[in-house]
Amino acid sequence: MLKYKDDPHVEGLLFNYRHFYGSYDYIGESWRWYRREIRVIKNDKRIFSYKDAQGFRKLPNSKLKVKLIDAFVFHYGWVRDPRTMQAKRHNWLHFYENDEWIEKHLAPVEEFDFTKVDSLVRFNDTHPATMKERIKRLNWKFDHDLSLNRYTPRERLKRLISRLVGYRIGEYKNYKIV
Repeated sequence: MLKYKDDPHVEGLLFNYRHFYGSYDYIGESWRWYRREIRVIKNDKRIFSYKDAQGFRKLPNSKLKVKLIDAFVFHYGWVRDPRTMQAKRHNWLHFYENDEWIEKHLAPVEEFDFTKVDSLVRFNDTHPATMKERIKRLNWKFDHDLSLNRYTPRERLKRLISRLVGYRIGEYKNYKIV
């Protein structure tokens, strides 16, 4: 932050993400998970949270110019007791759908089904020290058979092209890296 605070060409800092899923042992690996997002912005009244507040924009509606930094956000939003996760999902849908739609399309189940995920990888690194006690209190079991990872033909093709040319086709980027 100190390095770029006076640089007029940098409006924010871009962080890498690790999206944990089901437990503290697995990370979402498909390209549906965003891999980077702005998490530090300059104090500028023209900058505002964008859409569902995942990122930021600058008035009137332009992407921020950002620096990618060597830091990770460990996102634990999908690591909850299955009952709590189901309640969270139900509440989240209210941002986008009305009660009638939810009642029609969301089967009344007590626990969230963590098995409907396309692909995960095992996390073998360390968590931040502040998470140590919370991880110890884990009170449900989630194991994922990595051989069950599924990629659509489209995602397989995108990954192949990415390996060949070094660019992620179709990746959501709410920023411009400078």
